[in-house]
Amino acid sequence: MLDKNANGSDVEELKRRSVSIAFGIERLGLIAVKTPILSCIILLALVVAAIFGIERIKIDDSLSQLFRSNSKEYRQYEEVTKRFPSTEFDVLVVVEGKTLLERDNLEKVRDLVTDLQLVEGTRGLISLFSARQAPAPGKLPAALFPNELPEGADYAKFIETVKSNEIIRGKLLSEDGTLALIVLSLDPEVVGNNRLNKTVGEIRKIMTDDLADTGLSKQLSGVPVMQLEIRNAVERDGLIYNVAGILAGCLIAIIFFRKVSFMIVAAFPPLLAILLALGVLGWAGFSLNMFLNVMTPLIMVISFSDSMQLTFAARDRLLAGEDRFTAFRNAVLVVGPACVLTHATAGISFLALQFSDSDLIRAFGEAGLAATVIALIAVLSLVPVFGVLLVRNEQVFAAKFQAADAGVNALRRFCYWIAVRMVGRPGLFSLIAVIVVGGLAVIYANLEPRYRLADQVPDKQQAVEASGRLDAKLTGANPIDILVEFPKGETLYSPETLQTIADVHAMVEKQAGVGNVWSLETLRRWLAEKAGSSDVATLQQYVNVIPEHLVRRFISADQTAVVVSGRVPDLDSSEILPVVEKLDTSLDAVRSKHPGYEVAVTGLSAIAARNSANMIQKLNRGLTIEFALVAVFIGLAFRSFVVMFACILPGIFPVVLSGTVLWALGEGLQFASVVALTVSFGLGLSATIHFLNRLRLEDRPGVGSAQAVERATVLVGPALILTTVVLACGLVVTVFSDLPSLRLFGWLSAFAMVAALVADLFILRPTAMFLITLSQRLSAAMHRSPKPGQL
Repeated sequence: MLDKNANGSDVEELKRRSVSIAFGIERLGLIAVKTPILSCIILLALVVAAIFGIERIKIDDSLSQLFRSNSKEYRQYEEVTKRFPSTEFDVLVVVEGKTLLERDNLEKVRDLVTDLQLVEGTRGLISLFSARQAPAPGKLPAALFPNELPEGADYAKFIETVKSNEIIRGKLLSEDGTLALIVLSLDPEVVGNNRLNKTVGEIRKIMTDDLADTGLSKQLSGVPVMQLEIRNAVERDGLIYNVAGILAGCLIAIIFFRKVSFMIVAAFPPLLAILLALGVLGWAGFSLNMFLNVMTPLIMVISFSDSMQLTFAARDRLLAGEDRFTAFRNAVLVVGPACVLTHATAGISFLALQFSDSDLIRAFGEAGLAATVIALIAVLSLVPVFGVLLVRNEQVFAAKFQAADAGVNALRRFCYWIAVRMVGRPGLFSLIAVIVVGGLAVIYANLEPRYRLADQVPDKQQAVEASGRLDAKLTGANPIDILVEFPKGETLYSPETLQTIADVHAMVEKQAGVGNVWSLETLRRWLAEKAGSSDVATLQQYVNVIPEHLVRRFISADQTAVVVSGRVPDLDSSEILPVVEKLDTSLDAVRSKHPGYEVAVTGLSAIAARNSANMIQKLNRGLTIEFALVAVFIGLAFRSFVVMFACILPGIFPVVLSGTVLWALGEGLQFASVVALTVSFGLGLSATIHFLNRLRLEDRPGVGSAQAVERATVLVGPALILTTVVLACGLVVTVFSDLPSLRLFGWLSAFAMVAALVADLFILRPTAMFLITLSQRLSAAMHRSPKPGQL
């Protein structure tokens, strides 16, 4: 299967070839090994600096982070949140139960509302107890709820009055009277720092204490609560990923190498690469978010594969009788070029993310590119340094493991068994591969973009469940805003402005799918119906006595703009987009009727509905372009058309197969999935590049093409299998995350890695064999002798 000198002539073969496929960059790994002690001292200093860098990493928990960009729509959304600072700072307290409006329970809910107003950092509160009775002439309206609630038949009559109140019905109290919404407005400074955790904790405690023994359920939702849950999940997940990555790498390495020294040589450089990369990201000012949170397993993926290949190559040379210095030096020279190319293709994958309109995804691409460079330097430098420092008694090691290497030999036999069958009928297997990949590509092309806010928030916590109850009982928890800006010369209380607001309000109310509509028009209608007054002076009087935090919800501080606010359910963006477009189209009538007034539909729901599909499609197109770029890049590096065409099918297969699985599960193409496929494509090519690099060295005079494929498979196959197992385990650990987007990213990336191994074993081998044979036949047909070694 593999003779003793299988590795003996590859260094000579490298010398025979004038130019390295990595242009000599792999020789960076030889610099540190010349002074291993000094290198370790420098490493220690870098680790200390990295620890301080990691402490600088902050968490970006903004729900709008995916859509943060320089686009007109996002700039307008940001402007609205600054001028009307409500939604971003509202904690939604959801109290529900069939006995909600029973007298004793209602008293306890009122106690809850009173206590919540005393929470530190609270700016104001809106609840059903905020409602007022019809005002008497010349007097301010009294509270709807008296200090002492009536009893008996009077109480039943009173509850009917409450349920029919226009201000709270369907907005703060569900139509059936079983769900109450309390909107607690927090100070922006509380939401933006670590005080949020304490504040939300205090709110939860008050809810538990005040509503004890009522039988009512109590949950929290709203942007601050979602941000806090995201923040906690990101911190928790980071710890899990780090521990899982370390354990997976060390466990696999110790099982197959059966020596602690080799486990350290193989597993510690990737772990140090993680530490150094995160430190650099911290010093560079990157914030941890839903995508950067997977940087740890991604760095593990990038670096562990090459670390295992280098360690396997050095180990084989030690078994062949070389001393540790020669073994690790030659491993760098032979395997190093492939390591450089694997990191380069991963870098191209991260660069492809720069096509996105999202600042978040572009930042993820920049961070991934930086981490890729750091991982390459760490692996090339540290594997040989640790090798020459930790490996001792080479002769004893060689004698012991030459006859007792059961695990690795079993993998070699498995790889040889596959290789023999794949090269037996390369044309047939290549045709099958083309048909399979083509069929999967057709299914992949039918994937539709998907986006839903709940997928960005931990779904095992309260916020998503509470939002679901608001969707069911109060038409939705997600705000959609219509910004109305006045032309010069018009004021808030001018007849034209008030009519414009009324027309916009009416249009929003008529739009199917939008409910819970609030604006200045709500107060104006109530005054007209209950007080019989529609004059501007009365309206202005009531606006002036309303608490400031309530006024800022729908009137800007400079009184040059208002917002008409509604709510929509948390549905997929493809279902929200028609609602947004119909609403925007219907508002054209208002724009025509009131020229000069700027009317724009905005809010996070509108931004997500309009931009998510386009952004996902752009990322997907970027992935398609990446296929071609990476194939050309690898072909240029190897200076071979055979290599360029050979890597296309195995590179595409994991992507289209993963896409087919998404299609079968009805998942569609989400942000997390398209980013996972983009990155996995670059990372999955690691196996392809290492095999082609080895095949290049085996394809020499005196060695047949079939034999070269078989020898290359046996030499690199075991390491590829082991690294795929480790990497898949490191990525699939994200299934423990509370964030649905991270769970999707993790399992899909792990699946794509396994699919890449399948493609390497069952598609790349016969395809490479077929193309080599075809190339040789074409050369012969052109009256030129086929020359082995041209791969």
